[in-house]
Amino acid sequence: MGRHVVGTVTEVQAGGRKIVQAEGRSIGVFNVNGTYYAMRNSCPHQGAPLCQGRVTGMTLTAPPGQYVYGRSGEIIRCPWHGWEFDILTGKSIYDPHKCLVRTYDVTVEQPAAAVAAVVCEPTIEAEETKIETYPITVEDGLIILHI
Repeated sequence: MGRHVVGTVTEVQAGGRKIVQAEGRSIGVFNVNGTYYAMRNSCPHQGAPLCQGRVTGMTLTAPPGQYVYGRSGEIIRCPWHGWEFDILTGKSIYDPHKCLVRTYDVTVEQPAAAVAAVVCEPTIEAEETKIETYPITVEDGLIILHI
């Protein structure tokens, strides 16, 4: 399984997306309410760049005469012909059992702490070179795509 760093969590804010190339595939990574999802950037209808489409919600089941809109930010609409897919599962809205887009696992990991070394020039009193180290931390989590 391939492991690819997509970026940091601040690069893909809630409601945002980032399209990346990984192992010869174009993949869209989405932040839906703080959880990251990834799907192939190709509509199964005619190969449109699906992940460049509009992210929206949908009308939910409701009693007659009522309209309930929900799942905001969870549905992607193909930019060419309007086919809609669930970002969370990759399944199409109109036929979820037969038409779907490949999805990939995404995790957020905290990078390991690092140490920076600074070489100090030797002084007249000391003939040896000193190396001073300083701890470095990265506060932002890394978004990892697993293929």
